[in-house]
Amino acid sequence: MNATRVRGASMRRFIAPGALLLLAGALPVLGAGPVAATTAPRAGHSATVPECAGLAGMPIPASAMSLPTTGGRVESASVTTSLIGGESITYCQVDAALFPVDPAAPDIRMRADLPYDWNGKAMMFGGGGFNGTIPDLAENVPFGPTDRPVPLARRYATFASDSGHRQSPAAPPSLDGSFGVNDEALDNFAAGDALKKTRDASLFLIRHAYGTNPSEVYFSGGSTGGREGLVVAQRWPRAFDGVISAFPAWNNLSEGLDLGYLAQVLSRPGAFPGPEKQTLLYGSVIAACDSQDGVEDGVVSNPAGCHFDPRVLRCPDGADTGPGCLSDPQIGAVVAMSSPFRWPYRIASGETDYPGFPFLSGADMRTPFLGFGTTAPADPMPVTSGYGFQYWDQWVKYFLTRDPHHSALDVDPRHPGEWLDRISRLSTVEDRNDADLRPFARAGGRLILLHGAADELVSPLSTSDYYERVRGLLGSKATGAFLRYYVVPGANHANFGTPAFAAAWDSLTALEDWTERGRAPVNPVVSDALHHRTRPLCPYPRWPRYRTGDPDDAAAFVCAP
Repeated sequence: MNATRVRGASMRRFIAPGALLLLAGALPVLGAGPVAATTAPRAGHSATVPECAGLAGMPIPASAMSLPTTGGRVESASVTTSLIGGESITYCQVDAALFPVDPAAPDIRMRADLPYDWNGKAMMFGGGGFNGTIPDLAENVPFGPTDRPVPLARRYATFASDSGHRQSPAAPPSLDGSFGVNDEALDNFAAGDALKKTRDASLFLIRHAYGTNPSEVYFSGGSTGGREGLVVAQRWPRAFDGVISAFPAWNNLSEGLDLGYLAQVLSRPGAFPGPEKQTLLYGSVIAACDSQDGVEDGVVSNPAGCHFDPRVLRCPDGADTGPGCLSDPQIGAVVAMSSPFRWPYRIASGETDYPGFPFLSGADMRTPFLGFGTTAPADPMPVTSGYGFQYWDQWVKYFLTRDPHHSALDVDPRHPGEWLDRISRLSTVEDRNDADLRPFARAGGRLILLHGAADELVSPLSTSDYYERVRGLLGSKATGAFLRYYVVPGANHANFGTPAFAAAWDSLTALEDWTERGRAPVNPVVSDALHHRTRPLCPYPRWPRYRTGDPDDAAAFVCAP
């Protein structure tokens, strides 16, 4: 086993006991720096049972966090027993607030669940959309397995935060961007500052609860949470031993510009394809491309080989004559949604385009809530419009113009005029595009990157772009030493609705094996939680091609180049 590639307890076996004491004594405040070496529990503490009562009302000093705050305080700590995955789990639930530097900024609200029979490890969860609520600490990792316990049931200490603001109960879930009028709140969310503050405060609480630090600290998230996973790997390469980043919205501003452009396109008279037309388009793409992988199973396994032309669905003379065809404006909209959007100006992040969405290779516009909606974008933005258009609307009102009455349709991402400087400034905060992950790799970090090939909200082409940048900078060998990237055919955004393939894979065990035991993933298999079948989980850019045998069994497929 190569000790330089294994973090946590495995690496610390090579440190002499005396050095451990020196390391522990050299840390004035536990939690602010890199993952600290595990030490013996303090007198009166159990290494597996949290001292819950002692946490209630505890102040969290500002020095416990490496980024500026005015400290924090535990608001409540209580022993709770919950049924999680059919098993009764007892844990100490700790709610705390981290106080801002700017008195006008909201607190960061955070929670930690500290289990009895602690396994000695910790897991931070990322959020979704604009965040604004604390994630469920009893949830699974994104695209997680249905037949294995969730992290809390594995006795991980789990923690997360609302990223520094609270969602209005009147807004659709994760679609309240009103906090963006405050700079500190915006940085907590978009730059990821709240992630490090929450991580540091949580390790401080874990130390006080168990009398020792976790041997490993992992991060898991999808969508905004996937973006946050890349943020922590980029900005704080020693803060986490391993990261699971799924369908990450890493270039958040760039995607927003594309969604803003598409909002304008789809708001034009007759351009928006309603639910019946969306059904027509999706069914036609599947019919044309499904069998290209060797079996008709409702999944387009090789999206790069699917080149569906929506013009074959054109209504006579291009006029809208009913649900069985697409008008010329609708064809134009579909092409725009599925094509790269390039802006004719420079922004400070260096991004130049967004690659478009895979609606012509297997993605489904009809996904409830996260899809492209049942009604066209408009002003005011309907709650029945697509999730991305509602996100753009909030971004324009509170991040860009900071005017809640400003119409999102009045901002043209092709020609932003007076808003260009602000767009460029925000790009440095929201486009987290640093491909130099060498510090994370040198620290022993491991990264599992996942995306569904049929994602209708965050383009898998964008994640592939980021991966290619990392590989181009570091080289294939160095990249493969710490990063695995998998694209799952037929999987959509977060398994929402009824995807063609509801991805389920035990990425956490794979990450543990890689990080703690030096065993990288080899020939993993992903399950379809809805259709009870399996497929090989092929490393990008390979894809599963049917060979022979039972088409519901991964053994019948081979990863094709």
